Amino acid sequence: MLTEPSNTAIDSESFTDSAPTAEKQLLLEAVDNLLTPLAQLCVGKGITIQMIEERLRQAFVQAARQVLADQPSARLTSRISATTGLTRREVMRLESQPMREREPYRSPITELFMRWLADPALRSASGRPLPLPRHGVAPSFEALAKSVTRDVHSRTLLEELSRLRLAKFDVATDTVHMLQEAFVPRGDWARMVGYLGDNVGDHLRAATANVLGNGNEELEQAIFADELSAKSLAQARTMMMQQWRNILQEMTPRLEELMAADRLAGRVQDQCLRIGLFTWSQAMPPNSPRIP
Repeated sequence: MLTEPSNTAIDSESFTDSAPTAEKQLLLEAVDNLLTPLAQLCVGKGITIQMIEERLRQAFVQAARQVLADQPSARLTSRISATTGLTRREVMRLESQPMREREPYRSPITELFMRWLADPALRSASGRPLPLPRHGVAPSFEALAKSVTRDVHSRTLLEELSRLRLAKFDVATDTVHMLQEAFVPRGDWARMVGYLGDNVGDHLRAATANVLGNGNEELEQAIFADELSAKSLAQARTMMMQQWRNILQEMTPRLEELMAADRLAGRVQDQCLRIGLFTWSQAMPPNSPRIP
């Protein structure tokens, strides 16, 4: 088992056309690891290389403009062209198009689901989410829904949770039961792919900040283990799900306390934070070396 260190820093000033070829080659090899799953996703959903290329060009221009923000505007287009390898005409064309930045969407469904998981009053002694009476005072599904939003009726939220297969309504007992303890909205493609962009995008931003900075800008660590059996892998996944429940149950109320303290102190609340946990497993390469 090996604990992977956080990303080491690269001197961004030196990483230009004069940067050592070996340095650029290492970065390109890392990019290969990023592009392969992206290509698999795009090919699987009918996204062509032309669609991706246009967005990649726009991203390069946007990144170059940020890096060159302190440069005189008179020759900025030429500088962006030299930095990105795109022609001046192409840079001007791309800059004339509207930006496609998407504001993070705060879904009441997500907030309700996470609060149900994290609130100690809504969990059993073993830490599992309790079935909730559909109506009535807290603890009930109706009270939980109203604590999240009063703009959407609790019945509508319950119907959406049921459609996403995250919860079910038991008519016999008039109670609502959580079906899974991870927010994976399998019945909603738009929401799933939105989370993919948000979560993976922020993970990559954190890693990039560490590589371009001093390596300590963001928390970004991993544990790698090989030579596991299929049985051990299943046990490890179960352990990781428990770890996520622990993080969720501890951090959600702590973050809400911090936000409340900020409001009470009158501090400007203009910062956001994403905390995540992921696992990935695959078969070891057939000729990988064995550790004695």
